[in-house]
Amino acid sequence: MERAAKWFEFKECVIVPKSTGKKAKNLKELRTLLGRVSDESIAHHTYQYFLSGRVLEYTNAFALWAGESLGEKGLSEHLSNIDPYSFSKIEALRHELLKAIDSRLSVLPRPRDAMAGDEFFFSESLTLTFPVRIRARNLAEFLMAVRYVDRSCIYYHFYEARRRLGGGADDFSKWFSASLGQEALAEKIGSIDPFMHTLDGIREHIAVAVEDEVRKAMEELSS
Repeated sequence: MERAAKWFEFKECVIVPKSTGKKAKNLKELRTLLGRVSDESIAHHTYQYFLSGRVLEYTNAFALWAGESLGEKGLSEHLSNIDPYSFSKIEALRHELLKAIDSRLSVLPRPRDAMAGDEFFFSESLTLTFPVRIRARNLAEFLMAVRYVDRSCIYYHFYEARRRLGGGADDFSKWFSASLGQEALAEKIGSIDPFMHTLDGIREHIAVAVEDEVRKAMEELSS
């Protein structure tokens, strides 16, 4: 039986990008600028990459550019293996990105230039977060909501929460566990790999898991 629960209030976020005026045409220039740009720029190209129409093969914008614009598939894989949520500070994440690029540059005689217009453009962004006036107090209400809220809601509660809460936690799992006592469901949602799915894929995994629990509860009531 579900315990008395706090409402889950869905929120969404809007990312407002801003150009830094800095761009790199090859790996050496990328390395130089990556060491100089603001923490906000690093965050924009890593954490907030998941809110963009991401390519599943890559987990950040640096990996995408290295793979698609420079043909550096090995480096792009290395960069994609870096989990930004495993770092408590942006500076540590920056260091890990630089280390990967330095490793490639050490064996690269002459960095290849990207085609004109396909340079890496560094950006920063302003994140605006606000409630969407959709709340749930049980799994059935949550299921109805999660299927229809904007994709930015999924990003905010599943991806951005990892940075906000730390420890790989997300808002959905936290609510299922702390407010509903649904430990198994929380564990199931928490085990979804954030790097292997699009936002719509994450939404579907969550909806299917919650729907299973709702169905089980209904079967118990009818038995």
